[in-house]
Amino acid sequence: MAFLSDTLARVKPSPTIAVTTKAAQLKTEGKDVIGLGAGEPDFDTPQNIRDAAKRAIDNGKTRYTAVDGIPELKAAICSKFLRENGLTYAPAQVTVGTGGKQILYNALMATCNPGDEVIIPAPYWVSYPDMVMLAGGTPVPVVAGIETNFKLTPEQLEAAITPRTKWFIFNSPSNPTGAGYTRDELKGLTDVLMRHPHVWVMSDDMYEHLVFDDFEFCTPAEIEPGLYNRTLTCNGVSKAYAMTGWRIGYAAGPISLIKAMGTIQSQSTSNPCSVSQWAALEALSGPQDFLAPNRKLFEGRRDLVVSMLNQAKGIRCPKPEGAFYVYPDISGCIGKATPAGTVISNDEVFATALLEETGVAVVFGAAFGLSPNFRVSYATSDEVLHEACSRIQRFCASLV
Repeated sequence: MAFLSDTLARVKPSPTIAVTTKAAQLKTEGKDVIGLGAGEPDFDTPQNIRDAAKRAIDNGKTRYTAVDGIPELKAAICSKFLRENGLTYAPAQVTVGTGGKQILYNALMATCNPGDEVIIPAPYWVSYPDMVMLAGGTPVPVVAGIETNFKLTPEQLEAAITPRTKWFIFNSPSNPTGAGYTRDELKGLTDVLMRHPHVWVMSDDMYEHLVFDDFEFCTPAEIEPGLYNRTLTCNGVSKAYAMTGWRIGYAAGPISLIKAMGTIQSQSTSNPCSVSQWAALEALSGPQDFLAPNRKLFEGRRDLVVSMLNQAKGIRCPKPEGAFYVYPDISGCIGKATPAGTVISNDEVFATALLEETGVAVVFGAAFGLSPNFRVSYATSDEVLHEACSRIQRFCASLV
């Protein structure tokens, strides 16, 4: 359609949203569908946070705010970074946006020029490459496969850096794999980045509080203080605080970058929802005692899903360090056929057949830049997960 812009041709709709939408549509048609595509916790926002939002409404906190966040929330974010990450920021170094996605998008829009390259470890969150392209940059995916537990090696990072590299996007624990980098593994990457002072670091720490066993979360500017002045440390309240729909993300970094991001936001959405900001203030500064039991709940779900998927014929499922996803490899299913006669030629065909023949909705691996795999979100009940994994086992057993 000639009316639409050329920019639109560079991007595609989010596959994860598409899968969730299709699953919901099938449910409304009366189909027995289990959706494992949505990346959001299945429990309610904690009561104290909801109460803070209600107070904000009752107290008239419903007007425009500063474009990039109320002072009280910025101060709480500074306290959070110091308390949990050992990072010292002033409020002028902090920005608040309408979700973590807007934070990343603002940074890319504020910095990318045609020809600028952005290194993105694959598998990656589906939005990273498209946001880079919308900003005029060139995404440079670097595959970190199952042989390295889906983690980028220092050698791979070194080889990917060119004089045109503007950003390195880092996400740990990862969406879609749940892979988390240890301190030593991250130090290997930061050592490389210290040798290339023109490369900036965008650290997406959204799953910081969802780590399991004895894994310890760490972030690049914490591991290597020498990167502090060229790192944007990004986070939000969506996952850990079960606030996906409240749409609050935040970041801290050099003042010049934060100001530029504010300029972008001032001409797009303006301020994030005022009520959501007051709720986020309570999330970051209020009681944190619910985080540990929630984390334990997710850890149990992870163990259930990993165990059951590894019992499925043709599937290999590594155990992730965090988040609430697994990213099983289906190499053993490729080339086989379903009872309905569908040949599993790739992971998209696998996911489509799985949905149509068993009612289980997952996201195919090609959407995340690494095949043949699929992503499961285990942010739902044990009962639902057990039934979904049983269906996957039966589906795989039926392939010939």
